Amino acid sequence: MDCGAARISELGGGVSNTVLLVETAARRFVLKQSLGKLRVKDDWFSDRRRIFRESAALRWASRYLPADRVPQVLFEDQENCLFAMTAAPSDAPTWKSLLLRGEVDRAVAATIGRTLATIVSASWRDPESERVFGDQTVFDQLRLDPYYRTTAARHPDLQPFFDRLISDSGVRRVSLVHGDWSPKNFLIGATNVMAIDFEVTHFGDPSFDSAFLLNHLLLKSFYRPQWMDLYTCAALDFWKIFCSGLPAECIWMEEATLQHLGCLLLARVDGKSPAEYLTEQALRDRVRGFARELIVQPPSSVAEVFANVRSAVQ
Repeated sequence: MDCGAARISELGGGVSNTVLLVETAARRFVLKQSLGKLRVKDDWFSDRRRIFRESAALRWASRYLPADRVPQVLFEDQENCLFAMTAAPSDAPTWKSLLLRGEVDRAVAATIGRTLATIVSASWRDPESERVFGDQTVFDQLRLDPYYRTTAARHPDLQPFFDRLISDSGVRRVSLVHGDWSPKNFLIGATNVMAIDFEVTHFGDPSFDSAFLLNHLLLKSFYRPQWMDLYTCAALDFWKIFCSGLPAECIWMEEATLQHLGCLLLARVDGKSPAEYLTEQALRDRVRGFARELIVQPPSSVAEVFANVRSAVQ
């Protein structure tokens, strides 16, 4: 709609926010407001003030990442639980949309891995980062409960695996975690990759983020098997660059990532936020079976997971 000299349009805010693009003759910016009840079939609630965790995380990230790698915060409205930030270029698609068209740029995957490694290494065992972002309430509301506890309740035989994962992950509190390191949250410009949606940021287990990204590439391998080799290359490039930028003491990252990966994959079938493109029952069953095997008998490496996908989708 037109509002005086400004044009306002709604962007995809996912299930948890209202996001508006404001365009005037002089500038473009984004308004983001959190929802109390999320837009999903099941009841799913979260503290609306999580929006200010996101603006704080963006300010933190702007200290360590290139200026165009994350949005810049413009102002906050405490009363209405919203803030404004700079917008990506108008022609910047999400990485998700490109992946689903088979347009898989390995350089983008590497940049995403490098960006995540920078976030982890810059906050590694940092007392100030832990003080500011140590509260994991929103992460519990938006990830642990809808993804892990809900899925475990629907697969009672796997409850011990989920319980162990939640416990193990809770001990690995070593760095900042984005919490939604997903292809939908990267805007791809001609010369840059912008990361967005930092509302679940917390100080915790960074292997959640690496598994979250790999999980999406796994899902797309099932959904678009004709591009499986491209997704595999992107996954391995992301993983290689990410690991190369981690602190030397982080030797447990692969094992921890694999522990999350199977549970996240199953959660996108049977959790509160199923992948919207897994609509065919036969496809859902294939993903479910692969995920259950990953949980019960995890492979020794990320590369092995993607090597095993081919037989699973045929």
